[in-house]
This record gives sequence, structure tokens and C-alpha cells, in this order.
Amino acid sequence: MRDPRHPALYLGGRWSDRAARLPVDDPATGEVIGSVPAAGTDDVDAAVGTARAAFDRWAATDPAERAAVLDRFADAMTARETELAHTVTAEMGAPRDFSLRVQVRLAVDVLRAQAALARTFPFEEAIPDGPPARVVREAAGVVAAITPWNYPLYQIAAKVGPALAAGCPVVLKPSGVAPLNAFLFAACADDAGLPPGLLSVVSGTGRVVGEALAAHPGVDMVSFTGSTGAGQHVMRTAAGTVKRVALELGGKSAAVALPDADLAAAVEATVAAAFANTGQTCTALTRLLVPAARYDEAVAAAVRAGGRYTVGDPAQPGTHLGPCASAAQRDTVADYIRLGVKEGARVVVGGPEAPDGIPAGLAGGHWVRPTVLADAEPGMRVVREEIFGPVLCLLRYEDEETALRLANDSDFGLSGAVWSADPDRATAFARRMRTGRVEINGGAFNLNAPTGGYKQSGLGRELGRWGLEEFCETKTLQGVR
Repeated sequence: MRDPRHPALYLGGRWSDRAARLPVDDPATGEVIGSVPAAGTDDVDAAVGTARAAFDRWAATDPAERAAVLDRFADAMTARETELAHTVTAEMGAPRDFSLRVQVRLAVDVLRAQAALARTFPFEEAIPDGPPARVVREAAGVVAAITPWNYPLYQIAAKVGPALAAGCPVVLKPSGVAPLNAFLFAACADDAGLPPGLLSVVSGTGRVVGEALAAHPGVDMVSFTGSTGAGQHVMRTAAGTVKRVALELGGKSAAVALPDADLAAAVEATVAAAFANTGQTCTALTRLLVPAARYDEAVAAAVRAGGRYTVGDPAQPGTHLGPCASAAQRDTVADYIRLGVKEGARVVVGGPEAPDGIPAGLAGGHWVRPTVLADAEPGMRVVREEIFGPVLCLLRYEDEETALRLANDSDFGLSGAVWSADPDRATAFARRMRTGRVEINGGAFNLNAPTGGYKQSGLGRELGRWGLEEFCETKTLQGVR
């Protein structure tokens, strides 16, 4: 692997260096902290070749043995969790405590959950009615996993874990913004004794590596997480070989406080969800819908809640927010805040200006103020488009049917939330929301439940048995029980 900040390619269990390299920046300082290989199409061919060579053997391996490998993998990640968390913080800016608790440990939990599932998943089952028939779920084949920078290690685990559990080798292309953790992930694979050929890490540009993987005739499935526009391009590229495509894309998720809700709790939870990971979360709650009669109360609560959030050095402990992951993302967020003001929204927390109090040594970082925009209207671009930064829009509604219409009035449908003093009322409202996941009165995240999108938020599901099924083909055997 060489120096962890200057790794080599990982091709099916073998480290292979390249002269051409791509820089990796620290978003807190703007300085280059490392580099990764710039792979070419020949490297993609080599990685796919090793995966194809390993496929038959791994697909035929007993699921309990595959589960044992995943458990060893999780153990190896736990042994390196401090190094992994430090790396994620350094390359994408998540604060140290958040990196350890969410970016790393959640990824470990995914591998363990998929290992447990592999031991009980019905890879074969008899059809109880009609003539004898048996359904067999088999590994889909070689998987290309193309992952984002915002939760880089978690998203890797959410694809590699179920793919390996299903019997599929994986060729991983990490984001160019935060790729270093992917090579530490590969080092953990070595530590765990992952059989050769089951994992490759091929870094490079989307235009070269991503397109080569999506179009490759040796790849049976692409699992992609990223922007909606990039997902559309992946679908078009993969269509030439009619391969399976799973997509987790953008979001513009609504939180709805019903008239009887504990408004202070709803606002505080929504602000926290909008600002977590510096707002760089596809499932972030970025639209808060509140009754018109309680709108001023909601704005005051948002000012109190939002005003408690500060930005600071991600390498230091605490509950502050880190920088945006890149200068381009920082500029995009600031431009959207300015656009919101131009459209008629009112800044009640934050704003487009650079935050105050940034230490001199971090002046070159990609800082943005966590922002709340009041008086937002449904047609505004800041209400309709994914900003991918810590920006929350407050909207008012007159009645519950209007609230539902506004919540569903989006090109996206990835997440959502509803608050009510009556859980049954909240649940009934949630059932009518056109989105893949709804938090009811702050319901906690469950790794065994599926996540995924409606509409332009994607195709397919991740996590739980639904995530494992994405990596399976279904075969019917007629004439046998």
C-alpha cells in the first residue's frame, strides 16, 4: 500500500503502483495532504478480470463462510478505527468525533449486520402452492461500486458488505474528493484474509474509471451513489450492456410538523438533521413545513436551535461542524444562500458570508455558515433543488392536505419526517408521503431496514435483506420442492 496518504492501486488483493497520481486536499486548510493513483482503462480491465476469475468460487462458497469473512473484515476495521476516522476527517472534513462514531463505526456495523443476515437469508426456498418449484437467489455477478465523498467509508461498506454476502466480487471506485479511506479499507481486507480477487480499489476520474466500469461487459451490476445527474449518466452508459443498476441519488426531504406537534422538538431535530455532516447528506431534512398559525413560533425556535451550531477545526473534539468537502461545494452552498435571498427568502441564521472566528491556520479551508432561510416559498430554487450544504428552508402551510401536497411536491423522494402528538396521526400522514424513508417523531435509524428513493432519488434499496437482494439474481427450478 505504501504510505497510507500515497497508496497504490489494489487489484484483487495485489498492490500495484502507478506514476500518474491525483491530489487529495484537506478541506480544513485547502492544502494537499496526499495523492492516489490515476487509473486507466487497462487497470479497470485488470480489476474486472481478477473479479471474474474469483466469482464462481466465491458464489459457490457456503453463506456461513462468507459471513465469517465479513466478521473478520469488521474486526480488522475496528482494529484500525482510529486511523480510519483520522483519514476521513483529514480528507473530507467531518469532525473527529463524528468520523469515529458515524463514518467508521456505522460502516463496521453494516458489515456485521450483513454477516448476520448471510447466515439466515433464504437463498433457496420452496414455493408452497401449485406444482413443485423452488426459488434460488444467486449472486448477480461482478459488481462495480461507485461511491461518494460525503459518507465515504459507510457507503463503501453499504455496497461491499451485501455484495460479498450475496457472493459477488467487487471493483470499487471511490470518490476523488475522499479516496484515501478506500485504500485503508483494502488494507483491512488484507488484514482479514479476504480471498484474492474479491475486492479491487481503482481510483481515478469518473470520466475514465467510472465510465469504463459502467460500460464494461465483464461487469454484471453497477451500484452507484451520487448526484441525480451523475446517476442518469451511469444508467445511460450501463444500458449498452443491459446490466443491473442500483442508484441512490439526490434528495430534498421534507419534515412536517403537524398542528399538534411538539414544535420545539420538531424544529430542533430538523435543524440537527439539516446541519449534520455540514449538510452534506443526501437524506438530510432540508425543508421544514409548519402550520401558518405557528410559523413565528417555528422561526424563533429555528433561530435558537440554529444559533447553537458553530464551525471549527474538524481535527479537534466537540460538536461543531467541519468545512465543506471541497471549494466547489462551498461556493455552491454560498451561491444558493444568495439565490434564496434574491428569491425573497429571509436569512434568520447564518448567511452567505464566510464564518467568523476561523483560526489563521485554517483560513484556506472551505468554510460555510450553517443557515436557516425563513419565508421560503414552494417555487423557489432553494426549496426545489438539492443544495448539499447546511441550509434549511422554512415553509408555512394552512392545512394538513396542503402540507402533504407540499411535502410531495418534489422531484425527489429519499427521506422525510413527520411530527405529531398522536403517533397514529403521524403514521397515517407518513404513509401518504412519496418518499423512501420517513422518521416518525424522531424515529431512530435502523441498519436492518431498507433505505432508498422514489422518483429521481434513485432505484433499488440498501441495507437489511433488501440491500442483499439487490445483489442477487432470482432463478426458478421447476419440478423440485
